[in-house]
Amino acid sequence: MTHAHITTWVLGAILFFVALYLYKGGKEKGAKITHMILRVVYILILITGFMLLFSVTKIGLLYILKTAVGLWVIASMEMLLIKTGKKQEAKVLWIQFLIAFVLVLLLGYNLPM
Repeated sequence: MTHAHITTWVLGAILFFVALYLYKGGKEKGAKITHMILRVVYILILITGFMLLFSVTKIGLLYILKTAVGLWVIASMEMLLIKTGKKQEAKVLWIQFLIAFVLVLLLGYNLPM
Protein backbone atom coordinates (compact mmCIF):
# COMPACT_ATOMS: atom_id res chain seq x y z
CA MET A 1 0.00 0.00 0.00
CA THR A 2 2.93 2.33 0.60
CA HIS A 3 3.96 2.05 -3.04
CA ALA A 4 0.44 2.92 -4.19
CA HIS A 5 0.42 5.98 -1.95
CA ILE A 6 3.81 7.16 -3.19
CA THR A 7 2.75 6.54 -6.80
CA THR A 8 -0.41 8.61 -6.40
CA TRP A 9 1.59 11.43 -4.79
CA VAL A 10 4.10 11.46 -7.65
CA LEU A 11 1.27 11.43 -10.19
CA GLY A 12 -0.45 14.22 -8.27
CA ALA A 13 2.71 16.34 -8.22
CA ILE A 14 3.21 15.89 -11.96
CA LEU A 15 -0.42 16.80 -12.73
CA PHE A 16 -0.20 19.78 -10.36
CA PHE A 17 2.77 21.28 -12.18
CA VAL A 18 1.28 20.51 -15.61
CA ALA A 19 -1.99 22.25 -14.64
CA LEU A 20 -0.03 25.18 -13.19
CA TYR A 21 1.98 25.50 -16.40
CA LEU A 22 -1.19 25.37 -18.51
CA TYR A 23 -2.94 28.00 -16.38
CA LYS A 24 0.07 30.32 -16.61
CA GLY A 25 0.28 29.71 -20.37
CA GLY A 26 -3.34 30.77 -20.85
CA LYS A 27 -4.53 27.36 -22.01
CA GLU A 28 -7.71 27.35 -19.95
CA LYS A 29 -9.37 24.27 -21.45
CA GLY A 30 -6.34 22.00 -21.02
CA ALA A 31 -5.71 23.37 -17.54
CA LYS A 32 -9.28 22.70 -16.42
CA ILE A 33 -9.17 19.13 -17.74
CA THR A 34 -5.85 18.47 -16.02
CA HIS A 35 -7.17 20.10 -12.84
CA MET A 36 -10.22 17.80 -12.83
CA ILE A 37 -8.03 14.72 -13.33
CA LEU A 38 -5.86 15.95 -10.46
CA ARG A 39 -8.92 16.13 -8.23
CA VAL A 40 -9.57 12.44 -8.91
CA VAL A 41 -5.94 11.73 -7.99
CA TYR A 42 -6.50 13.68 -4.74
CA ILE A 43 -9.22 11.15 -3.88
CA LEU A 44 -6.84 8.27 -4.59
CA ILE A 45 -4.19 9.93 -2.42
CA LEU A 46 -6.68 10.25 0.42
CA ILE A 47 -7.89 6.65 0.08
CA THR A 48 -4.38 5.17 0.06
CA GLY A 49 -3.29 7.49 2.87
CA PHE A 50 -6.18 6.52 5.12
CA MET A 51 -5.63 2.84 4.30
CA LEU A 52 -2.02 3.26 5.43
CA LEU A 53 -3.11 5.11 8.57
CA PHE A 54 -5.58 2.42 9.58
CA SER A 55 -3.15 -0.40 8.83
CA VAL A 56 -0.86 0.83 11.61
CA THR A 57 -1.32 -1.23 14.77
CA LYS A 58 -0.89 1.71 17.11
CA ILE A 59 -1.85 5.10 15.71
CA GLY A 60 0.27 7.69 17.47
CA LEU A 61 0.16 11.45 17.47
CA LEU A 62 2.80 11.71 14.72
CA TYR A 63 0.65 9.66 12.33
CA ILE A 64 -2.31 11.94 12.96
CA LEU A 65 -0.08 14.99 12.52
CA LYS A 66 1.24 13.63 9.22
CA THR A 67 -2.33 13.04 8.04
CA ALA A 68 -3.29 16.62 8.92
CA VAL A 69 -0.20 18.05 7.19
CA GLY A 70 -0.89 15.85 4.14
CA LEU A 71 -4.39 17.31 3.95
CA TRP A 72 -2.81 20.77 4.27
CA VAL A 73 -0.56 20.01 1.27
CA ILE A 74 -3.53 18.92 -0.84
CA ALA A 75 -5.55 21.98 0.19
CA SER A 76 -2.70 24.36 -0.61
CA MET A 77 -2.17 22.70 -4.00
CA GLU A 78 -5.84 23.17 -4.81
CA MET A 79 -5.87 26.80 -3.64
CA LEU A 80 -2.73 27.55 -5.67
CA LEU A 81 -4.32 26.23 -8.84
CA ILE A 82 -7.52 28.17 -8.25
CA LYS A 83 -5.67 31.44 -7.58
CA THR A 84 -3.41 30.88 -10.61
CA GLY A 85 -6.44 30.17 -12.80
CA LYS A 86 -7.99 33.46 -11.68
CA LYS A 87 -4.67 35.30 -12.25
CA GLN A 88 -4.47 36.37 -8.59
CA GLU A 89 -1.44 36.80 -6.34
CA ALA A 90 -0.40 33.58 -4.57
CA LYS A 91 2.90 34.28 -2.77
CA VAL A 92 1.50 33.42 0.66
CA LEU A 93 0.05 30.18 -0.70
CA TRP A 94 3.41 29.20 -2.20
CA ILE A 95 5.11 29.73 1.17
CA GLN A 96 2.37 27.74 2.87
CA PHE A 97 2.70 24.95 0.31
CA LEU A 98 6.46 24.72 0.71
CA ILE A 99 6.26 24.63 4.52
CA ALA A 100 3.58 21.93 4.46
CA PHE A 101 5.45 19.90 1.84
CA VAL A 102 8.71 19.95 3.82
CA LEU A 103 6.85 19.02 7.02
CA VAL A 104 5.05 16.09 5.41
CA LEU A 105 8.31 14.78 3.96
CA LEU A 106 10.10 15.07 7.31
CA LEU A 107 7.27 13.33 9.12
CA GLY A 108 7.01 10.67 6.45
CA TYR A 109 10.68 9.77 6.58
CA ASN A 110 10.82 9.77 10.38
CA LEU A 111 7.83 7.48 10.91
CA PRO A 112 8.61 3.75 10.94
CA MET A 113 6.25 2.88 8.11
